[in-house]
Amino acid sequence: MRWVFVITLILCVSYASEVSQIFDFWTNLFRPVPRNPKEGFVPDYTPKYLEQFDFIIIGAGSAGCVLANRLTEEHDWKVLLLEAGGNENFFSDVPIFAPFLSLTPLNWGYNSEPEQKACRDLRGNVCFMPRGKVLGGSSVLNFLIYQRGHPEDYNDWARMGNEGWSYSEILPYFKKSENIQINELKNSSYHGRGGYLDIDYASYSSPLQTAFKDAGEELGFEWNDPNGENVIGFSKPQATIRKGRRCSTSKAFLEPVRFRQNLKVSKYSTVLKILIDPYTKKAYGVDFFKGNKRRRVIARREVILSAGTIGSAQILMLSGVGPADHLSEMGIKTLADLPVGYNLQDHVTFSGNAFIVNDSKLCVNDLTAASPLAAAAYLAGRGPLTIPGGATGLAFARTSYAADLSEGRPDMELVMGAGSLAGDLLGILRSLLGVTDKWYWKVYGSLPPEVRQRTFSMNPVLIRPRSVGRLMLRSANFSDHPRIHPNYFHHPDDLRALREGVRLVEKVISTKAFQRFATRIHNVPFPGCEHYKFDSDDYWECAIMQTSITLDHQVGTCKMGPAGDRTAVVSPRLLVHGVQGLRIADASIIPRIPASHTLAPVVMIAEKAADLIKKDWARYPFY
Repeated sequence: MRWVFVITLILCVSYASEVSQIFDFWTNLFRPVPRNPKEGFVPDYTPKYLEQFDFIIIGAGSAGCVLANRLTEEHDWKVLLLEAGGNENFFSDVPIFAPFLSLTPLNWGYNSEPEQKACRDLRGNVCFMPRGKVLGGSSVLNFLIYQRGHPEDYNDWARMGNEGWSYSEILPYFKKSENIQINELKNSSYHGRGGYLDIDYASYSSPLQTAFKDAGEELGFEWNDPNGENVIGFSKPQATIRKGRRCSTSKAFLEPVRFRQNLKVSKYSTVLKILIDPYTKKAYGVDFFKGNKRRRVIARREVILSAGTIGSAQILMLSGVGPADHLSEMGIKTLADLPVGYNLQDHVTFSGNAFIVNDSKLCVNDLTAASPLAAAAYLAGRGPLTIPGGATGLAFARTSYAADLSEGRPDMELVMGAGSLAGDLLGILRSLLGVTDKWYWKVYGSLPPEVRQRTFSMNPVLIRPRSVGRLMLRSANFSDHPRIHPNYFHHPDDLRALREGVRLVEKVISTKAFQRFATRIHNVPFPGCEHYKFDSDDYWECAIMQTSITLDHQVGTCKMGPAGDRTAVVSPRLLVHGVQGLRIADASIIPRIPASHTLAPVVMIAEKAADLIKKDWARYPFY
């Protein structure tokens, strides 16, 4: 954590008069502290051996916290929530620090297998795949962006045979969870008020945001609400922010109900397997480790798997539910032969480019974020530290490869960052992305430090990928991370579409709005691509394959589909095919990845799952 001490030293030396306040700020970074009277520590509970619960939820992540809240609304249902991690902390609350959280124990630390066409020049030639190991799961690690996708994304799910999942049927669940704080959207029919999850803009507006807005309008795009009637357009990011701090699903859904008598939360509890009767094929309990001791709990009604796209698939296969040939290879007895681990989909983004402007005040760099003024402003819920993951602008657009999509559906997203990799003087962003110091200094070493500090980023994101990957077990040992094959750019149109996204970025920075700051791209070629002419199509395809990374939107490994769909793992009611008493509710059930950041869809899935459960057990559903 060298950068913490570097920043602290800078603060103390440069601003002695404010040392006391800043000292309090930094010393609280890693301390899990209550944020307001309705929030606080979630009590830890260690179940007795063979203790019985009505429902056992595996994973207190983006979906699990929602389910725990909604199911314990039924006061006679006893619910156990198992989580491998522990509490959030002050540090994880700071929105701009989102990229750095993956370097902490809050991350499971997954990596892909070496990819042929992506992450080729990153450390180990693998893609880092951060996933949350903490109450709140990946809603604690993500970039806080709240964006749902296009209505037709969900109508596609319904057309695939998933009854009840059309946009008109799931919109009420998006709205149910939401507590919109943006004044101009409070009366929108697309947004909800009074839910648990706060959605707001960062209180700080980057000076570049005006240029971004004007550039979009120059290019014929509207400045709009991407969760409203039209997705395509430019906008300021809507984020899971509450008074300038991260509003994770743990803070939103779990902490307000932490003292419900029928809710028990067991932290630092790593699930080994789901117990399934080999004769009746009914799930009846869970084995897990806690405190170096193996423990077992019993589910009277259901086991609900909400461990995420990677975790849920791994736990299912360790429990004997998965492809029979693969399980046999791992020495696991097959209880249900299902295509678990297939259908892995993700959004990939091209990172590494930096755009230079003529005024350092336009950008938010390491030194800006480390200043005592920024720290003091954050303590009041304001300032640059409230920028969600450093993202200050979003745009959704169509490339020529979206011809198979109906009008209005985007396949490309642009994310503008307040700073860039070039300005990563402390090496934090490099560590997150997997960029080596050798790569960094070769590309950006020729720039003086003061120039690197006046750079920003604008990364294209492929949000309608055609390539599909697979997740497999590495062994039958729960502690061995699975083998993840994202298969990025396997379909050639994905690479071409992302290359077109780079061209769209060039159009944006070439507008009058950006040229008044003399905006230009840093044109030192990426290592391994020097033999191509800079800015040629061949160069960009090479550069994309060298440094493209995941946007951490993995979905689909436990695909939802009707009984006749041989590629499906769960039914439209989220019940595992061929297994009783076992349901999955998280991103793994998504049959086709939406053109969205995935937190909003996952919270929606959990809200709907809770009502499906209530209806199946003769309780009144919400809708």
